[in-house]
Amino acid sequence: MTDVDIKDDQDGVTIRVRIQPRASKNQFAGILDGAVKVRLSAPPVDGEANDACIKFFSSFFKVSAGSVKILSGFTGKNKIIKISGLSTEDVLSRISLD
Repeated sequence: MTDVDIKDDQDGVTIRVRIQPRASKNQFAGILDGAVKVRLSAPPVDGEANDACIKFFSSFFKVSAGSVKILSGFTGKNKIIKISGLSTEDVLSRISLD
């Protein structure tokens, strides 16, 4: 999984993700051009997919919703997500992209 664009920063990790809204369920779906692909059931309307993205990551990594922030890509499918309190190793060991 070395082809994932993920970096440690001062208090957490940033990861590049590509969101697929209106999926049948919320799940990780592989790697696409260095980004972790995430399927979300929420539609891309009125920030619903962004809210679902934050909830998905906080639930999956068992951190508070306040620990997950969208740094860029608020209106697009490609986003940079920051998760405070985790390291690159923590994230990569928990994500199964088989």
